[in-house]
Amino acid sequence: MERRGFLKVAAASSLLGFLGGGSSILRASEPASPPNINDLVAVMGGEPEAMYLRAIKEMGGISRFVKKGQRVVVKPNIGWNKKPEEAANTNPQLVAAIVKDCLKAGASEVVVFDHTCDSWMPCYKNSGIEAAAKAAGARIAFGHDEKYYRMVNIPRGVRMKQAKIHEEILDCDVWINVPVLKNHGGARMTISMKNFMGIVWDRKFLHANDLQQCIADCSTISKMPVLNIVDAYRIMTTNGPVGKGPEDVQLAKALFMSTDIVAADTAALKFFSQFREMKLSDVGHIMIAEKMKIGTTDLDKLQVSRIKM
Repeated sequence: MERRGFLKVAAASSLLGFLGGGSSILRASEPASPPNINDLVAVMGGEPEAMYLRAIKEMGGISRFVKKGQRVVVKPNIGWNKKPEEAANTNPQLVAAIVKDCLKAGASEVVVFDHTCDSWMPCYKNSGIEAAAKAAGARIAFGHDEKYYRMVNIPRGVRMKQAKIHEEILDCDVWINVPVLKNHGGARMTISMKNFMGIVWDRKFLHANDLQQCIADCSTISKMPVLNIVDAYRIMTTNGPVGKGPEDVQLAKALFMSTDIVAADTAALKFFSQFREMKLSDVGHIMIAEKMKIGTTDLDKLQVSRIKM
């Protein structure tokens, strides 16, 4: 497979074939499965909005997760002062599609934010997420000041027993976790569970106190996302989480969706390994999370819908 530059997407059937579970690959023109039946949906070959719309249909529709009048947080990765084609942040088209769908379902408000690593203003602007989210009807919140966070206990945590969590997460009715799939120098991979670091004020604590265990610990907070949507439209396969150039990026055109955060990360990691070798055992927080009974890595136990667009 060609590996340099912003590359052509590989054959959808070959890259979706790695997933286990209880269904075969569907063409986009085939009807969606009955509501509430799928535990995990994997879509490949389309543009971000089209893949999202097909995936959420397979999950039973956004109204299964968002009710009329609810306040919703959509939490992407906006950590870096990078443009969309550099794959350091969540795709802005995907964020916009989710916001529009939540509002269509009757959400009273949809909020988008992240605790950025680079300065928040250029991150929000150059990622394209601020403009796309606002155009879709979202309110933009901020995560750069400690005043936005409140201390909560994490009873199931092993190393991380409490943390200051962003008020938008604590005060919303539901939140949707929307990470980008990419390599990470410290955590090995950043996917759904790693995206929780953007709702925590003191990220240095995680890095200094067994990062892999702390990521799993944070994933046991009482306010868990109702849905995890992994953006794999463009993926950063090397030099993450920031990247050094276009040679680090693959145009993969995929999306993964699940209520099970461990299953979502497992499926995304298995997909990632088609581009760069990476085993589940290489990403400690996924294996730890399964042992903590947060979710499952055994995709064969799940009802999986695999879709080629």
